[in-house]
Amino acid sequence: MLTPVDPGPAVVACNTCRYSKEARDDADGVRGGARLVAALHRVKASDPRYAGVAVQEMACLFACQDYCTIHLRAPDKVGYVLGRFDGNDDDARAIMDYAVHYAASEHGRVPFSLWPEAVKGHFITRTPPPGFVAE
Repeated sequence: MLTPVDPGPAVVACNTCRYSKEARDDADGVRGGARLVAALHRVKASDPRYAGVAVQEMACLFACQDYCTIHLRAPDKVGYVLGRFDGNDDDARAIMDYAVHYAASEHGRVPFSLWPEAVKGHFITRTPPPGFVAE
């Protein structure tokens, strides 16, 4: 049931997410999660700044009402679940830009002034790393 992956900084994208609140698939019959995973891989490959953040995928993050969700995680850092994305390259770029700042942060806190506009309003939860609680 669990597949080992690199434990470093990662954007884990739900590859089965709905396309929107109203529709499971886009006009081409592609799920929103699959669109977002493809966009994340394209954007990551387009810029060496993203080399330190893995793009990983898994089926269902159980955030179905928030569709197109990702979990941002790294060792000993607060993790975040974000959702309600369109699954396009602009969303993927904003996620990866935020992830670069996140990976460079001490505990996973990124100053609001560094947040890309396209991630604002998309945060669903934050999760403490094992053995810690967040202040």
